[in-house]
This record gives sequence, structure tokens and C-alpha cells, in this order.
Amino acid sequence: MGTRILRTMSLRARLLTALCLALFVTIGCGGEPPDKEMQQAQGALDAARAAGADKYATEEFSAATLALTNAKEAVDQRDYRLALNHALDSRERAQNAAKMAADGKATARTEADRAINAAQAEINAAEARVKTAETGKATRSLDGPRRAIGTAQAALQEARADFERGEYLGIPAKARAATASLTAASKELDAAGVTPARRRR
Repeated sequence: MGTRILRTMSLRARLLTALCLALFVTIGCGGEPPDKEMQQAQGALDAARAAGADKYATEEFSAATLALTNAKEAVDQRDYRLALNHALDSRERAQNAAKMAADGKATARTEADRAINAAQAEINAAEARVKTAETGKATRSLDGPRRAIGTAQAALQEARADFERGEYLGIPAKARAATASLTAASKELDAAGVTPARRRR
């Protein structure tokens, strides 16, 4: 009788241990995949990309993308608790990236506008010098400076087209490239005896 009771108690203990172990594994793995949170993270990433975060908040956007990738890998490994943490991190980072993108885009727009205006001012100054040479006594041909000004105007027009499309990041470099040819034109105008116009204070 006592042996039977002991066997019964031993069996119950083993069953209880197995049940606890199964429960521990279930809790440790988070129960089930965090599909809802992962979908929310993907939606936040899509919204951030639409806001330009992949261009204007690249570091935070990349971190959000990596976190979602890590969440998917954790699901494959059936570590649902870790997957949930990564999914929540991804969603938060993506939302932050979208906010940062708005500020970054505004800053890039300001810098692009400033670069275009600076390039236009250089072109205007070169045109004024050519005009002065045409009405004065230039000692050399002005064909070179005229071509340089035309090239600069065409290049700057491309930068303006980018501005209209909202593609601000590459504009400062394009604006600088647009006026690069004016350096040689300025030297030719110096050789032609045309002095730069004095700026008003």
C-alpha cells in the first residue's frame, strides 16, 4: 500500500515537473509570434520611408529596419519574447525616423535654396562683367566667358528642377559644379581688362 502511494506521488511529481517545464518554455518563448506588433512595425517603416526617412534620417531608419529583421529571425527561432522586443523597438525607431525626416528635409531645403541663390549670384556677377566688357574696350575675345556662363546656367537649371521635385540633398554639390566653369571665365575676363564690379555694402 505504501509503495503504491509512493509510486503515485512520484508519478505526480514527474508530471508536475514536466508541466512546469512546458509552461516555462511557453512563457520563455512569449507564447505566440507577435504578428500584430510586427505588422505595426512594418507599417511604421513604410510611413517613415514615405516621409523620406531613408534619405533624411538614415541612421534611425536603418536601425528600425534592422530591428524588424531581428524580430523575424527571432520568430524563426521561436523566441517570441525577443521577437516582441525587437518589433516594439522597430516601431518606435521608425516613428522617430519619420519625425526626424521632417526636420532633416526642411534643413536640406534651406541649404539647397541657399546654394542655388549663391550660384545665381556668381552667374549674375559674371554676366555683368561680360556686359561691361562688351560696352568697353575688351582686349580679348569674350566667347570663352560667354560659353562658361551658358554652361553654368544650364547646370543650375538642373539643380532648380531637382528643387521643384523636392530632391534637395544633391543640390549644393550641383550648384557648386554649376559655377566651377566660372573660375576660368573670371581669369579670361581679368586678362581682357575687365575688373569685377564692387559689391555694395
